[in-house]
Amino acid sequence: MKLKLSLIALFIFALGFSQNKGTISGTITDKDMNNETLPFASIAVKGTATGTTADENGKYSLDVNPGSFTLVIGFLGYESKEIPVSIAAGEKKTINQALASTSVQLQDVVIEKTVSREKETALLMEQKNATVIKQNIGAQELTRKGVSDAAAAVTKVTGISKTEGNSGIFVRGLGDRYNSTMLNGMPLPSNEPENKNIALDLFSTDIIQSVGISKTYDVSLYGDMGGANVDILSKEHTGDGKLQVEVGSGLNNKAFGSTFRMADGANKSGFYKVNAPTSIREYQFGTKWSPVTESNPVNGSVGITGGKNFDIGEEGRLSVFGTANYGNGYTYKTGSQRNIASNDEVVTDYYNVNKYEFSTKTTLMANVAYKINNRNTIKANSVFVNASKSSVNEYDTFIGQGDNRYEFNRQTLTEQNKLFVNQILGKHNANERLDLDWGLTYSTVNADLPDRITNNLVRREDGLYTFNTAAPTTNNRYFQYIDETEYAAKAVATLKILKGEDDLYKGKLSFGYNGRIKSRDFEATQFNFRVAQAENIPVNRYDLDTFLNADNQSLTQNVPGTFYINTSRLQSLKPFTYNGDLSIHSGLVNFEHSTSDKFTYTLGLRAEKVLQELEWDTNIQLPNVNFENAKIDKTYILPAATLKYSVSEKSNLRAAASKTYTLPQFKEKAPFRYEGVGENSVGNAFLKPSDNYNLDIKWEVFPKGDEVISVGVFGKYINNPISQVLLNSVLNDNTFVNAGKYAYVAGFEFEIKKNIWQIDDVTKQTLSAGLNGTVMYSKQELDTDKVARESNNTLSVNFNDKSDALQGASPLLLNADLTYRIETGTVKPTVSVVGNYFHDRIYSLGSFGRGNIVEKGIVMLNFVSNTTINDKWSIGFTVENILNSRIRRVQENQSGDLTSYDYKAGSDFSLGIKYNIF
Repeated sequence: MKLKLSLIALFIFALGFSQNKGTISGTITDKDMNNETLPFASIAVKGTATGTTADENGKYSLDVNPGSFTLVIGFLGYESKEIPVSIAAGEKKTINQALASTSVQLQDVVIEKTVSREKETALLMEQKNATVIKQNIGAQELTRKGVSDAAAAVTKVTGISKTEGNSGIFVRGLGDRYNSTMLNGMPLPSNEPENKNIALDLFSTDIIQSVGISKTYDVSLYGDMGGANVDILSKEHTGDGKLQVEVGSGLNNKAFGSTFRMADGANKSGFYKVNAPTSIREYQFGTKWSPVTESNPVNGSVGITGGKNFDIGEEGRLSVFGTANYGNGYTYKTGSQRNIASNDEVVTDYYNVNKYEFSTKTTLMANVAYKINNRNTIKANSVFVNASKSSVNEYDTFIGQGDNRYEFNRQTLTEQNKLFVNQILGKHNANERLDLDWGLTYSTVNADLPDRITNNLVRREDGLYTFNTAAPTTNNRYFQYIDETEYAAKAVATLKILKGEDDLYKGKLSFGYNGRIKSRDFEATQFNFRVAQAENIPVNRYDLDTFLNADNQSLTQNVPGTFYINTSRLQSLKPFTYNGDLSIHSGLVNFEHSTSDKFTYTLGLRAEKVLQELEWDTNIQLPNVNFENAKIDKTYILPAATLKYSVSEKSNLRAAASKTYTLPQFKEKAPFRYEGVGENSVGNAFLKPSDNYNLDIKWEVFPKGDEVISVGVFGKYINNPISQVLLNSVLNDNTFVNAGKYAYVAGFEFEIKKNIWQIDDVTKQTLSAGLNGTVMYSKQELDTDKVARESNNTLSVNFNDKSDALQGASPLLLNADLTYRIETGTVKPTVSVVGNYFHDRIYSLGSFGRGNIVEKGIVMLNFVSNTTINDKWSIGFTVENILNSRIRRVQENQSGDLTSYDYKAGSDFSLGIKYNIF
């Protein structure tokens, strides 16, 4: 009885004590992320041990003693907030708070759990809370999957694939021209004449915090987007001072076991200064025709990264971050190529082909973030990338055109691309309702071919070789230079409206301006070496300089056994040129409204004034083509709308609809022949923009912070689609046309990231798996008469069918990974197997009875491991292309598929070590 009375008394005492407490609850949000919830923020009573942590949805509840005190709310990397509070016994108060990003450390708050925006959990939380449909891949996931650059990063995202040998990506079957790229929300120029977008592989993971992929359109983006917008977010320094060094090495198993060929003068640093000759009367070529050799080449890399914070005054803080990295690599492909006529005859057979490539990449980045105070931040960011390639491509060739002769072709290329991007970005909070986001960018690109060498030799019956004398262009040297400059600006204000009873604003009205102005200057000069009457002069194909040299040129021209030089314009040194200018000026307005905790919608409108102009003086002169034909002067009105319904705290149902457009690239419109061995491309000045109508519906659920399951459907209708097509040409030329009136793509996507099992003991262990895939169907109308009519009868195409699939649209894309990791302890290893697959897709549309050229599906499998030791050392080991997959294209002709491109590139092994000095 006494025990029962004691328990009752204790219960009454506890009840009375709890009733003397007050309760504070609320939601913590991220002010820099449109007030999305901020998980795991810390809430504490200043000067006491009383505190708690918000849950993964940013919600918290804290019991406190009655009285007056200061509540401190903070999160690592964010500005803390101190809030005076008075509360009575039994009283319940709601305190919601938005935190602004900063690097200030909290002193009076013990933060039990923090999340970096480089981590998968944080990015999944951002994806969950975002109003628009967006996917992100962060630095943590890039490391786990062995990703070395942004190009490889985006291919891990649902519905995205990459073409071998090309830096461009395909999103839901839509290629380079349908996509756009940004750095920190500002547009990037292109570094290649072949592409509209910059080569994503220029951006190594050393400078990437995360990569955001938007496959749906919202009015904050430029309207020239039909597939996706890729936004690279550069790293910034937070936390304590940091200094890290890294070194790496590796090899390609095919290149290492070969006598590797490189262009003479190939610079291991990757920096070149080679100018075209200024005279054709004297020999002014500083490098040899024949390649040099290197035995058992080994890849290498070195880098240093550091950052530090500096307090300025009472509220200011300066954060400085910098990184410098250099790496090189050797690759070697062996295989074959064919040119096939409409009757299945192999016109040209490149039966023994060896392709050697030495590449370098130097990356420098520096950024400074100055937090003036809690309301104002300015950032300056500069990125310099120098990427170079030395390629030697050798072809044993059979020409089946009546004379049945054997030849040897070699093309040696030296490429250098320099990109320099400078940004100034600002964010300002005028008050609790009005924010301003602005930016300015100045970018330059120099994309050069400092020296491209082409040789063509004929094999005699005795096995020796002589120079091909059939045409002046069979042996030549080519110099190409591209200078591109781009300015961009944005200024967008966001006003919070429609304040609710919980003191949170339910609506946002954004309005502002985006603009970009770019200019490209292209010039190219080809020097043709006409070898006169040299049929009886044998040459060594690996030592052509014994004949093609200054001494022999100094002899009288046209004398048997000598050679002479002319240019593409015969005796003129004036280069072929084209000049492209593009200006886009945009005004935008967007309204976002949360009608309840579950339902949010946006309505946006963007107006863009587009002016694209092109002038040229090239190797193709057409009587019915002038500069006005190439001009695009148009104003676009682009609506966009999204819906988000939170089915529960862990799942969303989303929908998005929009209109966008697609501009042709400069290269696709300029009448200039870009020549390769076995394949050329020619621009079409009459090419028109496309209009795109987009619809997405998606359901997603987040079982845990690092897990996601999603399914979705999408559809795109394209008016006046652009396609690559074979011309009726003995030169195997491709061109670009508005192939028909319409095209459409419809598909289904799914994604699963799931922990298979976890052990939460002394060493936390996790086995996780990821799988995403896209199944889609595409169709485009093909109209031969339309192409002829719209090009003033300057283009001769004859499609084989009335319709076909879209170029680049693979009906099936799959990405998968399996990861085991230990997250606690002195040694923390992570091991992953990563694979992807794309099914057959059209590389180029066929015509005149020549079938489509189809890129065959391929499975790629990589092994990745990374081990951290004592949080000081990090050791990474990667094997790429374990299966040494066959890269193949076929031409669909009358008797079936005939292989036109067939290569294997070997496997790449790499080992890297990082050390954190502090």
